[in-house]
Amino acid sequence: MERRRRSPCAAVVMAAVAMLAVMPAFPGVAADLSAGYYSSSCPKLESIVRYEVSRKINETVVTIPAVLRLFFHDCLVTGCDASALISSPNDDAEKDAPDNMSLAGDGFDTVNRVKTAVEKACPGVVSCADILALAARDVVSLASGPWWSVELGRLDGLVSKASDVDGKLPGPDMRVTKLAAVFDKHGLSMRDMVALSGAHTVGFAHCTRFTGRLYNYSAGEQTDPSMNKDYAAQLMEACPRDVGKTIAVNMDPVSPIVFDNVYYSNLVNGLGLFTSDQVLYTDGASRRTVEEFAVNQTAFFDAFVSSMVRLGRLGVKAGKDGEVRRDCTAFNH
Repeated sequence: MERRRRSPCAAVVMAAVAMLAVMPAFPGVAADLSAGYYSSSCPKLESIVRYEVSRKINETVVTIPAVLRLFFHDCLVTGCDASALISSPNDDAEKDAPDNMSLAGDGFDTVNRVKTAVEKACPGVVSCADILALAARDVVSLASGPWWSVELGRLDGLVSKASDVDGKLPGPDMRVTKLAAVFDKHGLSMRDMVALSGAHTVGFAHCTRFTGRLYNYSAGEQTDPSMNKDYAAQLMEACPRDVGKTIAVNMDPVSPIVFDNVYYSNLVNGLGLFTSDQVLYTDGASRRTVEEFAVNQTAFFDAFVSSMVRLGRLGVKAGKDGEVRRDCTAFNH
C-alpha cells in the first residue's frame, strides 16, 4: 500500500469533485509495441488488470483520476517507463518532485496491487510501464468512458530523478500558448492537448491549486471574470481564504465520477476549475475544439483514444535501456 501520499477522500471531495513524436523528446531504442505482445507469455494479463482495477475502484472512486493522472505524469517526463513509480530512500525520485507531490496514493497502490497479481500468474514477464498503461485504459472504461486496445511491449526505465520533472508538466495557471508548447515538444497537437485535458472530467483538485482565481485575482477584479459567478461563490464557500492544504473539490461539478464530455460543456458555461481549463474555451486557438467536444461526445471519445495511444508511445524503453521490474517501486539492481 502506498503510504507517502494519502488520497484526500477524508478531506472534502465535493459532490457539486497529466503519436510518436515528430522530433522525439526522449532518447532510447525504438520499441515494437503491439496489442498482442503478451498473448503467449501472459495470456490472462488484461483480465487480471481489469479485475484488480475494478476491485480498487470499488474501494474508492479516487482510483479513477489517480491512475489516469499518474500515467500522464509518467509519460510526459522521461517517457512511459514507470519511472514515476520509483520510491527513493533519499526522496529524490520523480515522485518526490514538487509537481508530483499531489499525486494521490491510490494511483500508486493500484499499480502495485496489479503487479503483485500479475507476478503470480506470469513472473518476470510484464513491465510496470505496461501495467500502468492498461490500468489507465481500464479506469476510463470502467467510468463509462471509451475502451481501446493498448499497445504493449514497454520496458521499465532505469532512472528516476526529481530534477527531471521541472518544467515538463502542464500547470494549473498556464495559458494556451504554454500548454500547447508542453505537448508540442512531444509531437502532440493542439487537438491532442484539448482532448487529453478532458481527463479533468473526473477527479478532484486541492483548493490551494486554484484559490488565486477566487481571491485578489487582479488589481481591478477579486475573482477571475471568466469564472461563472455562481460557481465562484460555491468554490469560495468550499475553499475559504485560509483553506487547509488537504481540502479538495471536484474538477467537474456536474458529473465528477463519470468519464464524459460534460467537462467541455462546463468550460462553455464558465465552470472550468483551473485557469488551464477555462482558457481552452476563452482562447480562440482551442475554442472550436472545445465547442465540438461539448456537443459531440463521440468526437471527444475518438480524439481522446487517439491521443492516449500517441501519448503511450512517448519515450518507450527497449533493450539495454530498460528492464522488467520485479517490484514497481524499485530498480532490479
